Amino acid sequence: MLEKSYKEYMEGFTDVVTGEARRGFMDVVTELEQRFPAPSAIEKESDKKDFAKLFGEYLRVENVLQNYDEFAILKALQSVDMSDEEAVEAFKAEHYLDDEKLAELKTIRLPAERKIQDYRSTYNDVRDWQRRQKSADEKEKSTIDWDDVVFEVDLLKSQEINLDYILELIFEHNKKNKSKAELIEEVRRLIRASLGNRAKESLIVDFINQTNLDDIGDKASIIDAFFTFAQAEQQREAKELIESEGLNEDPAKRYISASLKREYASENGTALNEALPKLSPLNPQYKTKKQSVFQKIAMFVEKFKGVGGNVA
Repeated sequence: MLEKSYKEYMEGFTDVVTGEARRGFMDVVTELEQRFPAPSAIEKESDKKDFAKLFGEYLRVENVLQNYDEFAILKALQSVDMSDEEAVEAFKAEHYLDDEKLAELKTIRLPAERKIQDYRSTYNDVRDWQRRQKSADEKEKSTIDWDDVVFEVDLLKSQEINLDYILELIFEHNKKNKSKAELIEEVRRLIRASLGNRAKESLIVDFINQTNLDDIGDKASIIDAFFTFAQAEQQREAKELIESEGLNEDPAKRYISASLKREYASENGTALNEALPKLSPLNPQYKTKKQSVFQKIAMFVEKFKGVGGNVA
């Protein structure tokens, strides 16, 4: 398809080849905000599907717009305090804007960054929910066909927030004297909007609650402090898991360590079987036990992968 102009992507156009009308970014944003003002309150399956399709459309058109300088300027404008004349003048000078161009930019409303994080979070939740439904019996009860919904995982990953960024943000926000409750609310929102760090939510929240952040002098130190904390938690939780499930200690540690290194747990091979308590494979409880231990270790790996250290 031929590249369209910035204006066409913002306002919509008709595809000359197919004759199909393509909505512009502004129409998609308007529908998102009108139909789903509170994304976390979506409950009906039909609404979940409609939201997934609509936010997927948002991600696709936003992804194209990232290539245009005008869109970068529009996004940058969102963080300018319009009542601060000096800041406004500096922004105009930096982007070579006159009053008319600035006034035109101000007429285009973008959703607030927090709102987009909420949308991304709900989109991730719907995707997780739908994957669970697919593998459960529930899909037999469902009358809604999800085959035409494509979850834009690659587009989510392209804007992924890494762990260091989240930790640096904690450092910055703590300096602004936010209460721990406010800080945790902000961090939860950020983590849930991310694909790779969702499993680390409780770990990061525990770190905030159990650390005197005022004692940390710079961004490098907060990253070090988190990894030290996470490695100690990893050891403690691994020990707890092994004891509560009655696993064979050394094989279990080997299996967990190998899974952490690989960044996922696998049922292939004999490593998991060796870690399990002695039960005959013919015992009806064997399969249930193996499955529940596997699920717990898989969740443990999701939570602690990438934090380093060891479980021994």
